[in-house]
Amino acid sequence: MEQRILGGTGRSVSVVGLGTWQLGADWGDVSEDAALDVLQAAVESGVTLFDTADVYGDGRSEQLIGRYVTEHPEVPLTVATKMGRREEQDPANFTLAKFREWTDRSRRNLGVDTLNLVQLHCPPTPVFSTEAVYDALDTLVADGAIANYGVSVETTAEALAAIAHPGTATVQIILNAFRLKPLDEVLPAAREAGVGIIARVPLASGLLSGRYTEQTEFAADDHRSFNRHGEAFDVGETFSGVDYEQGVRAAREFAALVPEGVTPAQAALAWVIAQDGVTTVIPGARNPEQARANAAAAAVTLPVDFDAAVHDIYDRYFRAAVHPRW
Repeated sequence: MEQRILGGTGRSVSVVGLGTWQLGADWGDVSEDAALDVLQAAVESGVTLFDTADVYGDGRSEQLIGRYVTEHPEVPLTVATKMGRREEQDPANFTLAKFREWTDRSRRNLGVDTLNLVQLHCPPTPVFSTEAVYDALDTLVADGAIANYGVSVETTAEALAAIAHPGTATVQIILNAFRLKPLDEVLPAAREAGVGIIARVPLASGLLSGRYTEQTEFAADDHRSFNRHGEAFDVGETFSGVDYEQGVRAAREFAALVPEGVTPAQAALAWVIAQDGVTTVIPGARNPEQARANAAAAAVTLPVDFDAAVHDIYDRYFRAAVHPRW
């Protein structure tokens, strides 16, 4: 699989990584054996980046990855984790002492002395412009607790604030065919600054797979049931913040664009990979088959008019509601 340099980390990672929220919680139950099978299938398919967080299953996702890494020391993996959502979302909680506490826990979960990449996990907006926060992160690098740091953001404005800080190695942001605003300023700014872009929610929580209908029901412990209106966290994390029924209709149009022999999900991933400035895309997978299919998107070539058609769908269905908000 094609590898790209992940911004300021200097590490080479696959253009399709693996998001592991599904292996922790909020997407229904995934057994430990099934989770490890997903990790193995991804690696066998060329994936070299796992993205996790300390709150995914209260550390379960990190622990599973830690077990896999320990059992497969020969695999050249980059593990990106996130911190900051174990406390009340008060900017005053984002201190060096808290960062040490959170990263020490992640190091134990992952079984490593130094974390490859730690990302602030969508903290309150003021955190992105607080110099003391970056000073604390620089201290963790100097101490050897983390090798690099980045941010995960909800909005393009937050991304731009982080990119302006020279220590920021990566920005993780929602980017998919139903969320185009990062193309306007964030990707150009990241290219200019040498910051890696990790594209998350690339399938709009599965909408772009084309498998859902207006009648599809999700498990009660699946965020696609309990967070449709932002009840638990930013609604932009669920279906990219688009209206579900409208998203289903737009997904049908998207699926009609997809060339023969390619699934809608693979086309959606390939479109993200093709955006100038994107380093890697991190779809999740609940089973090995999904992991393999996602990885295969790295080899997909889309028709020349595909990008224009994506923009047309976005303009007609989502721009007015989505573009001003995130």
